[in-house]
Amino acid sequence: MIEKYFAQIMQGENERAALSGLRVEIKDENIFETVKKRIGDGGSLVLLLSSLDAKVRKNAAALLGDLEIKEAAQALYDAWKKEEKLFIRGTMLKALGQTNPYPYLSELKEYYEDLCRREVSSEEKKHVREELHALEEILRQEGEEVRHTFIGWDQRHKILLTANPKYAFVTAEQFSAFRKKTTSLGVLAIVDNLREIAKIRTYRELLFPIRLERPVSLYDGPEAFGEALADSKLIFFLERCHREPAPFYFRIDIKGGLSLEERSRYTKRAAAVIEEKSERKLINAPKDYEFEVRLILDAESGIHVFLKMFTFSMDRFAYRKASIATSMHPSLAAMLFELARPYLKEKAQILDPCCGAGTMLVERHKALPAREIYGIDIFGEAVAKARVNTEAAGMRVNFILKDYMEFRHDYLFDEIISNLPMRGKRSKEEHDLFYREFFDQSEQLLSSDGIMILYTNEAGFVKKQIRLHPVFRLRKEYLIREKDGFWLFVIEMSEYKNKSRN
Repeated sequence: MIEKYFAQIMQGENERAALSGLRVEIKDENIFETVKKRIGDGGSLVLLLSSLDAKVRKNAAALLGDLEIKEAAQALYDAWKKEEKLFIRGTMLKALGQTNPYPYLSELKEYYEDLCRREVSSEEKKHVREELHALEEILRQEGEEVRHTFIGWDQRHKILLTANPKYAFVTAEQFSAFRKKTTSLGVLAIVDNLREIAKIRTYRELLFPIRLERPVSLYDGPEAFGEALADSKLIFFLERCHREPAPFYFRIDIKGGLSLEERSRYTKRAAAVIEEKSERKLINAPKDYEFEVRLILDAESGIHVFLKMFTFSMDRFAYRKASIATSMHPSLAAMLFELARPYLKEKAQILDPCCGAGTMLVERHKALPAREIYGIDIFGEAVAKARVNTEAAGMRVNFILKDYMEFRHDYLFDEIISNLPMRGKRSKEEHDLFYREFFDQSEQLLSSDGIMILYTNEAGFVKKQIRLHPVFRLRKEYLIREKDGFWLFVIEMSEYKNKSRN
């Protein structure tokens, strides 16, 4: 197909469609390399920047940018300077940014500042905005933008720590605050000790609520939301918390209520209004943002706004360098062990029979330091990734690539912990057998005063095996996720086993 497109371009036939077709084809990496080699220094495309057909000029510029033909930078800059059609100028600037804009930075910066001051008609706004975005991306790439340093650690903030609402109290109990309460989203609090908050492991995200001066719903449209956000105290908040001045770079995310296409349309329009109304102190930069404006919709589609900041480091889970499809989020693992804390032993000998990428092992050790740690998994990829993660966490773990049912050991373990595998393609009978064998094996490996801490969505199988194994006693159970039936079980050796061993 690419030969057909090249032939059309060389013969001057249907150039607009041919250029567009090549742009689609080069999304394939192999075709990209072939086309780039064929184009060479871009001379054949550069000629098309002077075409009488405006869309040919636009498509030629876009393709030069896609292919990152650095030799075409001068031609793109010259074509942009001469171009009178507004709908093409942004594309040419974007292409220049993908090639080599460095020789033209001073002129581009001067033009950007002039464009920011210029009064434009409503018909021109869209195209001028495209130029501004292309210029901002160029200036950011070349280090011309302001990068912000967070200095709000000791300031008073209203925060939301997102967590399982049923167990939000686990997080709330770990810090002091001027005021705090649990909500359907987690823990809402007013604090002046962000450094301490940043160390807590049992919440998922730290967000800052942003109050709109007037209520806005999804039905009011993106323009109404954009105006309301620009009129809020968001800029004041950002300037108070950072050493450097505006502009600040953001993206918008919407949780729930819209399809992907509707969400994209809404966020683009809202972002454009925010930029305009904030006089570009807030700049939409979806690929290179410093904070996320999170829109959470209530039952009536009312919009609640939260800020997720990326200008300060949250390294609670920095050890997690790798994961697998079934990996548990570290904050959930941390919360499980906080619930199980009364039953944990310091300097325990710990075994995870289905260790996956090692999240449970790391968070168990973070909750209370262990003496000896073993991780077993039947999948080599999981064990390899678990090694990476536990090494990053500074832990020494004995990993074994093996079926747990075949594992033997010289001494017994104080704790067996596990995020048990889901049923998947197993039949109910096969999964029932897995649980029976798991409990049989664990009985042989657990010390007489040991415990099992199990996370599973098969509560029935667990309770059945406790009934069938009198050596075990259910000490505590927590329904963690009611919707899909995930439970945390704390199971201990019963007096029966202790007597039998004596």
